Amino acid sequence: MRTLAIDLGARRIGLSLSDESGRYATPYEVIDAGSEDEALRRIDEVIVREGVRRLVVGLPLSMDGSVGGPARSAVAWGERLGARTGLPVLYVDERLSSFAADQSLLERRRLGQKLTRADRKKRLDAVAAARFLQDFLDGIVEGLPASRIGLRQDGFTSDGRGG
Repeated sequence: MRTLAIDLGARRIGLSLSDESGRYATPYEVIDAGSEDEALRRIDEVIVREGVRRLVVGLPLSMDGSVGGPARSAVAWGERLGARTGLPVLYVDERLSSFAADQSLLERRRLGQKLTRADRKKRLDAVAAARFLQDFLDGIVEGLPASRIGLRQDGFTSDGRGG
């Protein structure tokens, strides 16, 4: 099953795609997050072109594992994408994926690949998406539907805490 992973950012959205067997994740593309409608349209194009059957959205939990504003925003965005595409959306913990991706890109540079700072910035979000998608495909992290994240319609967590 082809899966598209999405790493949401304020300026850029990183995309990663699994192979058709659902075993390997590969960085796919980084798109401008300027307008939500434009970003959704571009993602729709990738979904159709690549035959995507499932979406995995990175969930930016706080370092203590709590659901804060960025995580609630990611879930709301993912739910809009799911409604638009009709595809199932799962959320995975993406804590430290950008850090790990940046370390990976720095290591490539140390090994002789010519990556400028601008190249690294441009590729970082797609590499981060590939990182958490591979963890999901390998069963290291669990993909959760929005209903299991603990968010209620009023924006509070199931234990009553706002965030």
